[in-house]
Amino acid sequence: MYKNTSFGPTKTYKKQLENGIVHFGNQQTLADFPIKITDKLLQWAEIKPNHTFIGRRDPLTRDWVNLSYHETLEKVKNIAQYLLNLEFSPDETVVILSENSLEHALLVLASVHIGITYTPISPPYSLVSDDFGKLKHCLELMTPKVIFAQSGKVYHKAIELSKSLFPDAVIITADGIIGTHFEEMLQVKATADVEEAASKVNADTIAKVLFTSGSTGLPKGVMNHQGMWCANLQQITQVLPFMQEQPPIFIDWLPWNHTFGSNHNFGLALYNGGTILIDDGKPTPKGIEETVQNLREISPTAYFNVPKGFEMLIPYLENEPTLRENFFRNLNILFYAGASLAQPVWNRLEELALETIGVKIPIITGLGCTESGPSAMFANWGGAFSGLLGVPVAGMDVKLVPDGDKVEARYRASNVTKGYWRNPEATAAAFDEDGYYKTGDAVKFLDENNPDKGLVFDGRIAEDFKLSTGTWVNVGVLKAKVISTGSPIIQDVVLAGLDKEYIGAILFLNADACRKLANLESEISNKEAFQHDSVKAFINNWLEEFNKTSTGSSTAIRKYVIAFDPPSIDLGEITDKGSLNQRAVLKHRADLVNEMY
Repeated sequence: MYKNTSFGPTKTYKKQLENGIVHFGNQQTLADFPIKITDKLLQWAEIKPNHTFIGRRDPLTRDWVNLSYHETLEKVKNIAQYLLNLEFSPDETVVILSENSLEHALLVLASVHIGITYTPISPPYSLVSDDFGKLKHCLELMTPKVIFAQSGKVYHKAIELSKSLFPDAVIITADGIIGTHFEEMLQVKATADVEEAASKVNADTIAKVLFTSGSTGLPKGVMNHQGMWCANLQQITQVLPFMQEQPPIFIDWLPWNHTFGSNHNFGLALYNGGTILIDDGKPTPKGIEETVQNLREISPTAYFNVPKGFEMLIPYLENEPTLRENFFRNLNILFYAGASLAQPVWNRLEELALETIGVKIPIITGLGCTESGPSAMFANWGGAFSGLLGVPVAGMDVKLVPDGDKVEARYRASNVTKGYWRNPEATAAAFDEDGYYKTGDAVKFLDENNPDKGLVFDGRIAEDFKLSTGTWVNVGVLKAKVISTGSPIIQDVVLAGLDKEYIGAILFLNADACRKLANLESEISNKEAFQHDSVKAFINNWLEEFNKTSTGSSTAIRKYVIAFDPPSIDLGEITDKGSLNQRAVLKHRADLVNEMY
């Protein structure tokens, strides 16, 4: 029924302690891994120099511009020499403000190769924010010597802020409109100094800092050491050995300021001698067209996306047989992360694969976070379901700690961060007395008597709340059910009800889906679409059906309100990953909460 994809073993161990704590892990041993990711660049440049490593469409000609492993290495060495000539102090870093690009990739690899810490700052902090508060915070924390932006025109406001904070920083742009032209770095010829600097890099050298929004406050910079990144890539490769058996081909849009796109997807392509092609599309009404055009040409061996991306792709796969055949032809897995995949979307993807190539493609996910680089566990088998997290990766010890009526997952392994950049207080608070990272994720065994079946997601401990009756509400599980059953009209939800008699829901709707349901023109405003009688009828019918399956006050939603304004990045209502911040929404939309009670 499922494609015969090569997966790693899932035999586990489970050790129960007298205090109720459980240690859960994979019996497979973690194999050796390189000190730094660019060791793999050196390896592939020697073994298969002409194999395409990375590519992106030229914005003007629309032709693919590809770089082989050999070409990439030569450019990386030259950029590394340029950086060495600037004589970085130990406190100075490289800051990248831009989206994914060839220049972005080359600067990353050059910095990592010679041990200069870099950070990619979320583009919305520069382009969407009104007050640049998060951008300013990140810049001040990183003390950059080099600041790169893909376009001086697009990022001119962010660059001006950067220059005001760090007037001596070297500004580099790919178009040369502001500061130094990126091409100038490529003209510098590498010397023996590059090799000498690279030889001094070790597993504890900080490769990058990835900012994570967290649940409250300003972004925290997660330190990603060289060994941490490589350890996780080896762990993932052992989970997905088909990556080694056939050089992977990825077409991917996921942003490199996030661990999913950067550590996971970009890293896996390089680690296994594959090809990563940059998709300038994204899961938006306009961006999905770019993604689909790329998928008409490229047949990926694995495809990564967020649930919204898969949902938006389905109509195209349904309506274009040629696209469908090209998409499924070489696929070994479909992989989602960032949120729960609605079961109807999951089912339809399997049906389309079965109709097209005669077998289902395994749809897999797992559990992880920026602090675990990102992957801690996987459900790497066909026949999984939304919410199944699977079993730990090799070398990962998951400590399951009781917390009230829930169990928190904590991690200790070589792929776990050593802490937060220049934030000792947050670092100390993030680990327990035994050195395990406290994730805040609640989990439980699918089958207590058979741990090999893995763990399932049981919400976020900090998000759960009690009703006035003392009944606990499992926010994560209930939220996933709302989105799954309310798709495609209900895009996201924030649940309220702390110390109240019943649960209320702030609904964030999909404007395009609402217009389609109501048969409205695209020019119609979101608010008008949200208030259309057909949309209201859909939601009311949905709520009635939803509550028929509830088991009591903790799983029933009594009232709802529709959020007309989109979540604000400046107020922290939405993270740079696109997920809603429950606490921030409830805080800043207290009027909506009051309306329900």
